[in-house]
Amino acid sequence: MKYLQIIITGLLISVLLSSNGNAQITRVEPPFWWTSMKNNQLQLMVYGDGVAEKSVSIRYPGLIVSALHQTNNRNYLFIDLELSPDVEPGNFTIEFSRNNKITDQYVYTLKEREKHSHDRRGFDNSDVIYLVMPDRYANGNPENDNIPGMPDRLNRKDPYGRHGGDLAGLSANVDYFERMGFTAIWLNPVLENNQKEQSYHGYAVTDFYSVDPRLGTNDDYKLFSNQLNLKGMKLIKDVILNHCGSEHWWMKDMPSHDWINFYPEIRITNHRRTVNQDPYASEYDRTLMTDGWFVPQMPDMNQRNPFLAEYLIQNTIWWIEFAGLSGLRVDTYPYPDKNFMADWNRRILVEYPGINIVGEEWSPNPAIVSYWQKNQSNRDGYQPNLPSLMDFPLQIALKESLLEKEEWERGLHKLHESLSNDFLYPDPFNLVIFADNHDMSRFYVQMNNDINLYKLGIVYILTTRGIPQIYYGSEVLMNHRKNDGHGNIRKEFPGGWPDHRKSAFSGQGLTNNEIQTQEFFAKLLNWRKESPQIHSGRLMHFAPEDGVYVFFRYNSERMTMVVLNKNKKHTIIDTKRFKEILQDNVRGVDVITGRSIHLKPGVSISPMSPMIIDIQLD
Repeated sequence: MKYLQIIITGLLISVLLSSNGNAQITRVEPPFWWTSMKNNQLQLMVYGDGVAEKSVSIRYPGLIVSALHQTNNRNYLFIDLELSPDVEPGNFTIEFSRNNKITDQYVYTLKEREKHSHDRRGFDNSDVIYLVMPDRYANGNPENDNIPGMPDRLNRKDPYGRHGGDLAGLSANVDYFERMGFTAIWLNPVLENNQKEQSYHGYAVTDFYSVDPRLGTNDDYKLFSNQLNLKGMKLIKDVILNHCGSEHWWMKDMPSHDWINFYPEIRITNHRRTVNQDPYASEYDRTLMTDGWFVPQMPDMNQRNPFLAEYLIQNTIWWIEFAGLSGLRVDTYPYPDKNFMADWNRRILVEYPGINIVGEEWSPNPAIVSYWQKNQSNRDGYQPNLPSLMDFPLQIALKESLLEKEEWERGLHKLHESLSNDFLYPDPFNLVIFADNHDMSRFYVQMNNDINLYKLGIVYILTTRGIPQIYYGSEVLMNHRKNDGHGNIRKEFPGGWPDHRKSAFSGQGLTNNEIQTQEFFAKLLNWRKESPQIHSGRLMHFAPEDGVYVFFRYNSERMTMVVLNKNKKHTIIDTKRFKEILQDNVRGVDVITGRSIHLKPGVSISPMSPMIIDIQLD
């Protein structure tokens, strides 16, 4: 890649690159920035006709232009700025000139950084994350259902069409999130997806600095974040670093010839994610995995390009700072260049050491998942820097353990054994645990619509180690046919549209089963809020016996005993087995029913039921 670098140490820079044509500045990204960031370097991507052939002049105290970079595309210029620690917030003008005559001016803004932004706290074990598909949750502003120039229009009859849910609908229901007991909200991507069809999911971004107008505006997103923060809740952004949408604005005029992998000769990834760890993997397989396109509508971005890498890092920081985010969820984590991913994590954590970042590595193998977690001692020397991962191995084990017949190494034994693999993780308590998400059948359907098995699984997710994530609608048993595709897995949330006959917000039209399940969730989530032994306590579990799995969460002041009974009859468990942890404590309270429990000599558990016992320590 051709580039030109010039170092200047004054307040005035005037660099003449060439003098052909007139520049028309179309974009400058990031669109604005902040003072007092830990990293005092900022790289602007400037797009305009022939802009790389113009001279650039900036006058602003405390700001130095340290370098200019050209690529093989004359319509792009990358400007490196250095901001002194005492640079003041304000506006400065970037002047673009030809033959000493100004042809274009762009006013750029430096904003004052919010106090304590560096010290923000991310999501952690005290939280329960609510995963929401914005297009399918609630339509708060029907006026933005269709937008001129965006061909994918409202079609609620199409499971894969736009349904009209938006940020206004989410903002209108913040009180519901709080009442239920959720403490963090993970939204599937909200950035512009101006694709021709099936754009509702948000994973084909066409503008990395703009919220999709069918969902609202950037200010609407910030408002929603502020509303959550005022209620003590946190916002988690879904980040896509591997690919963009095929209709992204830069696909019509790419910044450089190597901006996109396998272009124009498109090749689809082999999805062989183990090549990142496999000591015997061929370079052919490694390249096809990381550089291949996820689908033809999602071009694979080349993070080895230094300008694209910097663009993606700054874009993430920009959204954290702008919207007051508390966390990030990274889509398709093992697909981008892994050295870039390590640097991306490092850079984010320099600016926000307390923020949490969770990556999606969809593997049943904990050895594969644990490779990516921060402080892992990998044989190849790779330092991933990623704080958290989605615990897919535990999710898979949970499903199988509840559906299988209780036999040696089957049934609940699988769940017990899965947790015993935690020695592979540097920080297993920081994993995000879940029963389902937007890419798989709903957990209720996985459990064959068996409410008893369903509650066993939900209790486990809310009480074992890790950070629980609940998929929207789980609290009211949202359902679909067993073999339905993603469009029906992501149905409209009941009550989110005026024509719905039932509402999870008000309870109108819900069945008794749905009401009871919603109350069950609310009771457990709000109990969990006030249960530090679940947030940060230790865990001790006992191997399942006779269809019953028992584990304890405890600290020096509180203890909770969790019992999962898969038997279809009342079961009495002998508590002598747990003397090493129970010691002389004999009393407790059933969290679900509120009744008092005497722990000795045994405890009776209802058929196919969980029991959570808060134990009064003597």
